Amino acid sequence: MKKSLQILSIVLVILIAVIYMRLASADNTFETCTIHNIKDLNDTNFKKHDTVLVSASSLYESDLLKSLLQGDNYREAWTAKVKLPIVFLDTLFGGVEILKEGGGKQTHSLRIRSKKNGIEYTLRSINKSPEKLVPEFARILNLENIIIDGISSQHPYAAPVVARLSDNVKIPHTHPKPIFLPKQKTLASYNEKYGNRLYLLEYETEGDANWTSYENATKLVDTEKLQELKMELKNRLKIDKASLVRARLFDLVIGDWDRHAKQWGWAISKNDSLYTAYPIPGDRDNAFFNTSGLIPSILTNENVIEELRPFQNDIEYMEGLIYDFDVYFLHNTSEEIFTGQANYIQTHLTDDVIEDALRYWNEELYALYANDIADKIKARRDQLVDLAKEFKRILDAKPLLQEPLKGSEREDVNANKLKCFEC
Repeated sequence: MKKSLQILSIVLVILIAVIYMRLASADNTFETCTIHNIKDLNDTNFKKHDTVLVSASSLYESDLLKSLLQGDNYREAWTAKVKLPIVFLDTLFGGVEILKEGGGKQTHSLRIRSKKNGIEYTLRSINKSPEKLVPEFARILNLENIIIDGISSQHPYAAPVVARLSDNVKIPHTHPKPIFLPKQKTLASYNEKYGNRLYLLEYETEGDANWTSYENATKLVDTEKLQELKMELKNRLKIDKASLVRARLFDLVIGDWDRHAKQWGWAISKNDSLYTAYPIPGDRDNAFFNTSGLIPSILTNENVIEELRPFQNDIEYMEGLIYDFDVYFLHNTSEEIFTGQANYIQTHLTDDVIEDALRYWNEELYALYANDIADKIKARRDQLVDLAKEFKRILDAKPLLQEPLKGSEREDVNANKLKCFEC
């Protein structure tokens, strides 16, 4: 008996050591795309090509142990071969100028503006660099791989599908389009960092030129600017709560759990002396967020990271999906608005609409993921009235804000407007 326990202990120690070495074995923490139909990037004149055949990344390739520990997720989507158009900034939209770098904790981005009509766009990197998300303890233990590999839970080509679904429920979107941006003179000092990479080319959610369908929109602003306008215009500015409720319920349907204030723009529409702000959702990196494996199952536990909700048929912990953002903007919103918008989405997001949207993907991506994602969307859509009531119940139970809205760290918001937008 004693000998058996010793053997078991040795095996357990070896197993733990193997797992630790496996988790700590990431050689690369960032990688750009792989181009399959062009051998020498430096000697290629990309202006003689219209498209490239690319894989977004091989960084998330896996073996049996890694899949067991960290899940299969969307690894095959990242290595799938996809044909994408080649873009040159000197001819794009009649020629664009680079305004500035942007991006959050994962995404590299360039904001650009059309010289022809002044509309602003963003090039958002498909490949992520989540170094800023790695906590210090993970660096000390050499376990950055766990955080880096978490990007495999994001589908690199989810955003265009979400945009097509959005069209059918009349929710604005940024018209994201995957493209390849080769190195080029127009990039100038940005060439090394941004050249020869994959991006989502999309409209910017702020700017002076209106690209939305809101005909009376005078400008597009971020959430911080919206708060500034509220302090200036007071009761002459309101948000369209029905539009925001519809957008937030749609987030539930597509499993987009990451919806903080910086991921929203607002179209400001003027009618005589009154103004209405309409929400414009941006950044769909976490739509269809898919997790499996031992480590993700721990991280997505409601007692660990409550907002990290996996995309499944059911929403098991709604509390994690309702943010200070919702309290701030949707305080005192009637249940009728919630159930009415849920009914609208159910009526217009039909099975045929879902199928058509997923057909955006090529045959390989469609065969890999379409059926599973469609089933989850349909299951959530069919429960949406009940989900909307639960959203409303939890929202009403949350206290008004006592600190500046996360993602909009304005310190000059007066005490009353700090609590909610229309307090």
